[in-house]
Amino acid sequence: MPLYRLHIQTTGPGLYEITHAAQNFANETSAADGLLTAFVRHTSCSLVIQENADPDVQRDLQAFFARLVPAGDDPSMSWLAHTAEGPDDMPAHIKAALTQISIGIPVADGRLMLGTWQGIYLFEHRHRPHRREIVLHLTG
Repeated sequence: MPLYRLHIQTTGPGLYEITHAAQNFANETSAADGLLTAFVRHTSCSLVIQENADPDVQRDLQAFFARLVPAGDDPSMSWLAHTAEGPDDMPAHIKAALTQISIGIPVADGRLMLGTWQGIYLFEHRHRPHRREIVLHLTG
């Protein structure tokens, strides 16, 4: 059961596509059919499967989460207790809790069974750059 650690350097909030890296990993394994699990080893970013054709989808998704969970220095967030790591930290934890840190993608004939417009993304919620680690594991 192959395992791979993928490192992604982020430069701030946004969606960083990892579809090609995940497909390359699936190609390098001997499993024709199975399940690819992607797991991010952090608590202030997440993983999502989202449209990869129209960049407006990503912009709208980011705008939605910014409205749903404002920065910690926004007056509506004055109830936060965890503020020592900056105004984007606790909101990033909340956004990660609302999304996913692990996703599963079926693999058939060595190909990820994503839909036509689906891509796999690391969803970075912090403002400063980070080096994120995603573990890819293929069973089959």
